[in-house]
Amino acid sequence: MSNKDLSIIIVDDLQFSRIVVKTALKKAGYNGVRMADSATEALAMINQKPADVVLADWTMPEMDGLELTQLIRQRDEEKGNYTAIILFTAHDGVEYLVKAFDHGVDDYLCKPPNPQELAARVNAAARVAALQNDLLETSRQLHQTIQNLEKMALVDELTGAGNHLFLIKNLKAHLLEASTRRGGVCLVMIELRDLDDITESQGEFITNEILVSQHRRLRRAVRPTDVVARMDNNIFGIIMHHTNVKDYKPSSVARILSMINNRPYKTTVGNLPITGCIGVHYYRGDEAIISTEEMIRSANHKLDQARLDASLSIAY
Repeated sequence: MSNKDLSIIIVDDLQFSRIVVKTALKKAGYNGVRMADSATEALAMINQKPADVVLADWTMPEMDGLELTQLIRQRDEEKGNYTAIILFTAHDGVEYLVKAFDHGVDDYLCKPPNPQELAARVNAAARVAALQNDLLETSRQLHQTIQNLEKMALVDELTGAGNHLFLIKNLKAHLLEASTRRGGVCLVMIELRDLDDITESQGEFITNEILVSQHRRLRRAVRPTDVVARMDNNIFGIIMHHTNVKDYKPSSVARILSMINNRPYKTTVGNLPITGCIGVHYYRGDEAIISTEEMIRSANHKLDQARLDASLSIAY
């Protein structure tokens, strides 16, 4: 960052002191200099346009330089940026230096400052602020990347539904809530019959078309609050949560099967009639809580029963 681009605020209740510092900085090539006669005015300036460096007098009426530093640091934390702060003081001694640094001050200059030393200290403070802000921006980008990766890790790429990990994460939360509030959780496992044969005869592209349609059908067949996830190549899982176990009705599962069976799946090779089979396990919150693995295992066992018995479409 060049001297012309640097944003500097001088805070001093004495006009003469402000002018002396501004003149020295302008001679050193710093043009973006603003002046405030109080800490309150300086904070208003920072809110209007952030500063790279704040040069403030230690001793001021109403609010001194240390109090101003704490408020700037608080604002920096809230906004996610960093402002370099240099305090001017007539005090001399190590105890004042330590006190200033303990309050978050970056540098410390005795009054009146030497113009060359002042310019050098401002330049060093600006480098510190730039480095800190670069690190903060890198951290923000890294955090966003991690969030995006976590989101991608929970989504099935083909259908846009949640994946196996997504279902496990949600099922664990629903089981805990049901156990605490004596509600109920229904886990439905769904499989399309003969999809392997369609893959063999028509190819993977047609199978993928059917799976995308399957997700859309399932999403329309359930409540907006229900969780739909693709567990495996041809298995979808649905979590239905009930605040009251009396609200659970097997007809809601039958409606899902009806959405699958009653209309052929439209594909690029024509409409293909496909039937489904379903395994269901229901957890009541007044029972001993079970693990997500037990819940999934039980629902899959029911699905196996429905799969192996051609006359049985839903196994409860």
